[in-house]
Amino acid sequence: MTDQPRDLTQVEPEAAFADLEVAAPRVGIIMGSKSDMPEMEKAGAVLTEAGVSFEIRVMSAHRDPDTVADYCRNARMRGLRVIVAGAGLSAALPGVAAAHSDLPVIGVPLSSRLSAAGGLDAILSVVQMPPGVPVAAVGLDNAKNAGHLALRILSA
Repeated sequence: MTDQPRDLTQVEPEAAFADLEVAAPRVGIIMGSKSDMPEMEKAGAVLTEAGVSFEIRVMSAHRDPDTVADYCRNARMRGLRVIVAGAGLSAALPGVAAAHSDLPVIGVPLSSRLSAAGGLDAILSVVQMPPGVPVAAVGLDNAKNAGHLALRILSA
């Protein structure tokens, strides 16, 4: 074995930075509308209590699909490990997030005054995903449980 200097260009970037402390958020909380904020902040409260950093954003799968796609495609690179997505009515946001990311996505079906059958429309939209596009689902208007599930995923 020779004592030749190691060629640092051959080191895998992820391995080289694996031990660095990163202050990046671990969980991304997204929702389809600003009116969803009071419920979705409950997931953030659970994460805050556990000392887990998160970010929270409003983006619509219908009105701004490119923003959602970009956010989800780049989530892992930015340090996120779980996405919590809340939406009502057709509740497409969790499925769109799962289609554009390999991270675990937790869907939070949300009710509103326009909901069909008390929120059944949102529930079915979150749980009826096609094969290969998995979305975990919590109960209607239960972002708090989404926060708890995100914690369990992070500790697995």
